[in-house]
Amino acid sequence: MSAQVEELEFAAEARQLLDLMIHSIYSNKDSFLRELVSNASDALDKLRMESYRDKDLDADTSDLHIEIAADSEARTFSISDNGIGMTRDEVIDLIGTLAKSGTAEVRKKLKEAKDSAASEELIGQFGIGFYSTFMVADKVTLLTRKAGKTHATRWESEGAGKYTIEEVEGAPQGTTVTLHLKPVDSEDDLHDYTSVPKIRELVKKYSDFISWPIRMEVTKPAPPKPADEDTEEGDDAPTEVTATETLNSQKALWTRPRSEVTDEEYAEFYRHVSHAWDDPLETIAMKAEGTFEYQALLFIPSTAPFDLFMREHKAGVQLYVKRVFIMDDCEELMPEYLRFVKGLVDAADLSLNVSREILQQDRQIKAIRRRLTKKVLSTIKDLRTNDREKYDTLWSQYGRVLKEGLLQDVDNQDALLAIISLSSTHSADTATSLAEYVERMKDTQTQIFYATGDSREQLEKSPHLEAFKAKGIEVLLLTDPIDEMWIGSITDFEGKPLQSVAKGEVDLSGEADKEEDDKKDEEFSDLLTWMTGVLVDDVSAVRLSSRLTDSAACIVGEAQSLSPALERMYRDSGIPMPDSKRILELNPDHALTAGLQKAFADRGDDTALRQSAELLYGAALLAEGGTPKQPAAFSKTLADLLTRTVSEG
Repeated sequence: MSAQVEELEFAAEARQLLDLMIHSIYSNKDSFLRELVSNASDALDKLRMESYRDKDLDADTSDLHIEIAADSEARTFSISDNGIGMTRDEVIDLIGTLAKSGTAEVRKKLKEAKDSAASEELIGQFGIGFYSTFMVADKVTLLTRKAGKTHATRWESEGAGKYTIEEVEGAPQGTTVTLHLKPVDSEDDLHDYTSVPKIRELVKKYSDFISWPIRMEVTKPAPPKPADEDTEEGDDAPTEVTATETLNSQKALWTRPRSEVTDEEYAEFYRHVSHAWDDPLETIAMKAEGTFEYQALLFIPSTAPFDLFMREHKAGVQLYVKRVFIMDDCEELMPEYLRFVKGLVDAADLSLNVSREILQQDRQIKAIRRRLTKKVLSTIKDLRTNDREKYDTLWSQYGRVLKEGLLQDVDNQDALLAIISLSSTHSADTATSLAEYVERMKDTQTQIFYATGDSREQLEKSPHLEAFKAKGIEVLLLTDPIDEMWIGSITDFEGKPLQSVAKGEVDLSGEADKEEDDKKDEEFSDLLTWMTGVLVDDVSAVRLSSRLTDSAACIVGEAQSLSPALERMYRDSGIPMPDSKRILELNPDHALTAGLQKAFADRGDDTALRQSAELLYGAALLAEGGTPKQPAAFSKTLADLLTRTVSEG
């Protein structure tokens, strides 16, 4: 007996996304089987884990398996598991809702994808692989009963924006997905998914490593009757018999020597554990023996997930104990800045009923985490040395995340500094490592110079870089928001101090220039003192500059001060920041500075002189991308001075 059937609609964005998926995404339609097997395997893992945690759970765990059935006459393909199952609410939440977060974003990216391969990668990023079934089916039916519950739920949809859901009785524990297949179409790569040889081929290709048996009833020729047995007349022996066949080898991939595993097998396993569609950029296999025994199989994806910087992003790798699945997304095994790494760790000595709370305190888990982190970082370093194309891909996808480690992981700071790539004035096309920068340093140079800002274009026009360009001194150009934060926490690289071109006193003069600089300081001393008093509300001091060659002035911070951009970031995040004053530096060789000096000496119109000082400070602010505190007052002062200049002219 079934309850009333309820018809529900997908949200508008979900309908558009589903339509895109059905009509324009997958080039390899066979992949639907991988998705269904992967989901079934997850359900079995979860049931076994729940049975460890809840000894009173009313669930049968005696023969956990996946079963495939196909009917060539009815044109149906079914896959069943006797795993954890789902409640009605879970069905609506997990199956009836497309792309719970980021729906608009995935729809936009799918439209922008240039080809089907790019589209397939996006499917893995957004975790909506179940809907690949609509590429091969006109209708999909899902029947599921949660372990320990009595009522089951049937969900059904034709992929046209609506689905039905109802409560039913008498369903077995677990989940069955039935596809009502589209006609075979060789031109559209729609194979006969009711063909036993085809099913065998796809399971072997995509899911051979699944640890649960994948079974299917097949018809085989009957064995010949022994020759010594008498056959009575009319007693015809059957020519065919039905038998249950296990389609997969069930060999855990991570327990096999790497030399025995193909790249394609690793790629398929990566897609299984990460629910992705791309190939892994790099595979890392580890085996540790001794005090702590474990095996690890890790993957660096070739494409970053869309939610890498979202709070909802699930980080961490899978945890197994003695080949028994314990949990997904075990954050304790991987630092946050390596949250893009996928894969699993199989530990030998942990308890099967280990909890997240226990993991946070477990000495073995902390040791494994340290070793995994060092291995991933050393792998990235090897890529930078030996496979620059792969490294460049990795850095383009995960560079911003890896920089977070410079703030979070003091123990591995040196390893991270060795693998980061940064833009610099040395080349507009190729990023540089810190080691490469040091190799190019001039003989007299003792510091690594850097500039932070919103863009390379802005920094290249900055007055702070003028003297460095003139003297051919390379400057790192840091434009990621995270750069503002980590650069202030790193004091040096290989003994070479890191120095901002916009902070502290930068001395680019040779010994021969120092005497001339001392003379200029004395010559302009009174003007500098007077300007400091005029601009006392805005600056802490006015001094001569050795950074400028073309501009009249620039603003710099104290050696240990926060940059204006970092102050804004803190304020935007709700952290109160006191107003700070910086230093105005004047170019002693600029005509405007000379004019100010002459006007100050003459002390004719003090108002005009004060306005000139204020405008010079405001112009320096604008040159670095800042804004005067009172734009209207700045504009009025500029207009007054221009009016007076034009009138006098």
